[in-house]
Amino acid sequence: MKQQAPQQKKASTKASPDAGLTLASNRKASHEYEILDRYEAGIVLSGTEIKSIRAGKADIGDAYVRLEAGEARLIGMHIAEWPGAASQNHVPKRTRRLLFHKKEIISIGTKVKVKGLALVPLRLYLNRGRCKVEVGLGRGKKEFDKRQAITARDGRREAERQLADWKHGD
Repeated sequence: MKQQAPQQKKASTKASPDAGLTLASNRKASHEYEILDRYEAGIVLSGTEIKSIRAGKADIGDAYVRLEAGEARLIGMHIAEWPGAASQNHVPKRTRRLLFHKKEIISIGTKVKVKGLALVPLRLYLNRGRCKVEVGLGRGKKEFDKRQAITARDGRREAERQLADWKHGD
């Protein structure tokens, strides 16, 4: 009898929180935005860019994503030049293309236009040897939302400290 190969599940492009080794993160994004949805996207890079990223020389703190002409572009990400590539080096802050499925770009584009949401890169990581960007679809927080988040975080920290002190018998 001929055995059938197991069916492979279609890979979801929703970002999973435990995927890969994080190389750069945008900690400011969770303070500035309420993240409603997360997506995983590939990124088009040159050889010297991936070497610099693997060495930890990337910064996505000031970056943002723009949808234009049916494509997603990552703007403002800084990747340091690779010291060993004299004349073939890359431009550190060039615009880089993100790789989404066409249906995802359409879906995200409608959410951005209709609901007034923003696309923010959250982290840069390696997944099975490939560089990926986790992009968050978020709504900008107002000043009072930020204060409430800080108050809640401080309350949780204080409760954890008291619980730890109680467990240790201090």
